[in-house]
Amino acid sequence: MASSVHSRSSPVLLPNSSVQTPFLPKQSQLSVFKKKKPFNFASKKVVSCKASNEHSSSPNRFDRRDVLLGLGSVYGATNLVSDPFALAAPVSAPDLDICEKATVSSKSAGEIKVACCPPKSAKIIDFKPPKFSKIRYRPAAHLVDREYLDKFTKAMELMKALPNDDPRSFMQQANVHCAYCNYAYDNGDPNHQLQVHFSWLFYPFHRLYLYFYERILGNLIGDPSFAMPFWNWDAPPGMVIPEIYVDPSSPLYDEKRNVDHQPPKMLDLDYAGEEDDLSKRDLIKSNLAVMYRQMVTNKTASLFHGSAYRAGEKPSPGMGSIENNPHTAIHRWVGDQRQPYKEDMGNFYSAGRDPLFYAHHSNVDRLWNIWKSLPGKKRRDFTDTDWLDSSFLFYDENANLVRAKVRDALNTRTLGYDYQKVNIPWLKNKPTPRRPGRANGKGQAKAAETNNNNDTVIRNVFPIVLDKLVRVEVPRPKKSRTKLEKEDEEEVLVLQNIQLDRDVGVKFNVYVNDEDDEIPTGPEDSEFAGSFSNIPHNQNKGGEKLDTSLTLPISDLLEDLDVEGDDNIVVTLVPKEGKGLVSIGNIKIDYIRD
Repeated sequence: MASSVHSRSSPVLLPNSSVQTPFLPKQSQLSVFKKKKPFNFASKKVVSCKASNEHSSSPNRFDRRDVLLGLGSVYGATNLVSDPFALAAPVSAPDLDICEKATVSSKSAGEIKVACCPPKSAKIIDFKPPKFSKIRYRPAAHLVDREYLDKFTKAMELMKALPNDDPRSFMQQANVHCAYCNYAYDNGDPNHQLQVHFSWLFYPFHRLYLYFYERILGNLIGDPSFAMPFWNWDAPPGMVIPEIYVDPSSPLYDEKRNVDHQPPKMLDLDYAGEEDDLSKRDLIKSNLAVMYRQMVTNKTASLFHGSAYRAGEKPSPGMGSIENNPHTAIHRWVGDQRQPYKEDMGNFYSAGRDPLFYAHHSNVDRLWNIWKSLPGKKRRDFTDTDWLDSSFLFYDENANLVRAKVRDALNTRTLGYDYQKVNIPWLKNKPTPRRPGRANGKGQAKAAETNNNNDTVIRNVFPIVLDKLVRVEVPRPKKSRTKLEKEDEEEVLVLQNIQLDRDVGVKFNVYVNDEDDEIPTGPEDSEFAGSFSNIPHNQNKGGEKLDTSLTLPISDLLEDLDVEGDDNIVVTLVPKEGKGLVSIGNIKIDYIRD
């Protein structure tokens, strides 16, 4: 039974314009940057990048008591004495003085420590919206002309020529992602490390990260109007690695990519670690269905952005739709399978070392804009101040250390940029049901798995280890809801306490009322509710497993399958990669309003 279900081959700024350095528009002047001496931070009170838990009086240090007291008298000092980490607060820009080496591990190659802490500065300035005369437009990478490509490659060449201790250098900029994504910082509590993935910080962090990266590139070539390209992988013309990134002599090239996925190989947005045998036409259909589901059916902020994540909390509460898939699938698809740590795009710590990473995330950023423009009264960002006031540190084009908040990143046009308009074909590619499915019966959720004889074995005990296909009968608290009720509350399927080692690649698919073992099911079918995927990464201390959740919208799915009046649904889980390496603590149906 298990093998017949997964027919797709199984695996699974300019913050202060008054201090802007002069631009150098002439080609003859660009050589000046290559002759610069190594960047000197002596005047900025450089601090070595070493782990430390001692109290520091450095201006980089942010104390959680200060954060909470600064929020107003609602947080009393008396409460802080008994438990200083008990109250919700925004995630603060990290203390660079206690940045640690990131930890990376592999089952085959063991564990390594990676130095990706940034240079230190005695001064931090707060972000200010940039001044600009016109909006700069990020172009689709597959549509750029020779003039643009020459400018872009020159900017990347100059960035790569900067000395490694310059915070604007290519390696230091790549390390920004490493530090924030492989647990080099604490999240307001030495017991919990900071992670910007698997939560509502995913979009704003990456938007700001790319913003400063782009400003550095523009400054290096003396062109404040320069805009990075985006990889338009959500439309057929962009579903291959753009040609500008595959020339081995170009600074846009990275040798650590999957050699089997070079053009004209088409990207699989449902990639699960192994090659698919779909035709080009069927793969395009599948890709567009993935995009429709992740963009159109995920109608609320928590579904799209991810779960709330506050200061002092454990990392990774839950991914939003695009982060989960296809964002993760693309990282895995590009990453070099020959490397023990699946570098570069295939691992968080090294992803920023591939210039393609920035084009990939530019498209992710573009989709945030598009999501808010689609029909639906709930397609708006969070208004929670713990989200809006969460902050990060970046170095700008003048090597100033800048503190920027989520609220600074809500509108790309305020930041001075937008995206080239291209076709959005997935808007017309809604998944369709193979046939209406039924799940009868009442009572508690029951789990079933297939044994060696393909018989059904009922099991009532969680957690479920996904070492084979598993079916679970889940009761529905509400049924036959009105249109107004469905507009007010989205019915969601919640997979709780998903646990796995952080350093393994895992993917499993989730289906609803899909009990036909003869016909393959894919993203183009309504029965396909979604999937869960993980990019290998690790953390410094504690060794705890990734413990997260997955929330999938099913209101439209149940309507399409004509089962809104049923007491229960049957949820089928199919491991595609990492069989037996992930467990699920519970599965339930809930309703969300945000």
